[in-house]
Amino acid sequence: MADNLKFGLILANRNVVLRQNTVAELLDMARRAEDNPLFESVWVGDSLFVNPRLDFLTLLAAIASQTDRVLLGPACMGSFALRDPLVFAHHWVGLDQLAEGRARLIVCAGGGTGPVWDAESQALGIDPKDRRKIMLENMAVLRHLWTSDGQPFAGTFRRFDWLALELKPSPGGAQIWLATNTKRMAAVGGAGEASDLSVNRVAQYADGWMTHSIAPEAFRGSWNRILQAAQNLGRNTEYFDNCLYYNINIDDDKDRALRSVSAFLNEYYNFEFAQGQLDNMLTWGSPAHCIEALRAYRGKGVKRIAFRLCTQGDPFGQFERLARDVLPYINE
Repeated sequence: MADNLKFGLILANRNVVLRQNTVAELLDMARRAEDNPLFESVWVGDSLFVNPRLDFLTLLAAIASQTDRVLLGPACMGSFALRDPLVFAHHWVGLDQLAEGRARLIVCAGGGTGPVWDAESQALGIDPKDRRKIMLENMAVLRHLWTSDGQPFAGTFRRFDWLALELKPSPGGAQIWLATNTKRMAAVGGAGEASDLSVNRVAQYADGWMTHSIAPEAFRGSWNRILQAAQNLGRNTEYFDNCLYYNINIDDDKDRALRSVSAFLNEYYNFEFAQGQLDNMLTWGSPAHCIEALRAYRGKGVKRIAFRLCTQGDPFGQFERLARDVLPYINE
């Protein structure tokens, strides 16, 4: 059915840095998603020195070599503005070849504050106020290299000529989605919908959208506005795609689930989340409670939901509960 949701799995690759999981365990989890027909995608996080993670390209290459079916990609690529787009264009085509067209690139500007954030930006020669501008220009650089050869490119931050990337990405691998987060949300057109800035940016520059911490009706309103804005620009939106990033913990003891997700998120982001923030970020509790919350996204324009299992306990147990007790009942 058209309203049926697809499901993805987000691997917590920062957990390797935090000594919560090993690389072998992440690969095991990816293979479990591959072997379960309820999952159609596997995603990993990305950052460099702020809340560092196991490198996403290396991890995705390993996953690509051990899977044949699921889509793969970063959710989202927070270091995109920090990386040399000429080098990354080459690296991404390599991953696309390994994944045989299953790679999907989701970029974002990244975000943060504090001394590590400032040190990272300074070391990489990036003015934080230019980060989103660089992100958009880097998207243009990739598309230029992937669709033309030897033609000049003249941007604000990057200029070059006579370059040809002879190996091009597949149609799917050439898609670039844009992620916007809750900091870019505003009450526009309906409570909690994406801001006009976010809507217009996705409509003009991207092939898809990822977001999180958004209510079902707000997602529908935001997605409809993105499609309309893109159509107003003369773009074909038939291939436009989206993904809802979703944090979850499944436990019949709701208080225990809340303690688990709080500990996970506070350590993962090195930040103490308030109760109100947690209420907007995730769902926790019994399978029935989670099913009810997730069913609300059907028919609201959401194409897929990608789940991050928020636990410092047993992520494999959470995976089994999600696959056995929740996902089979969402599309009923």
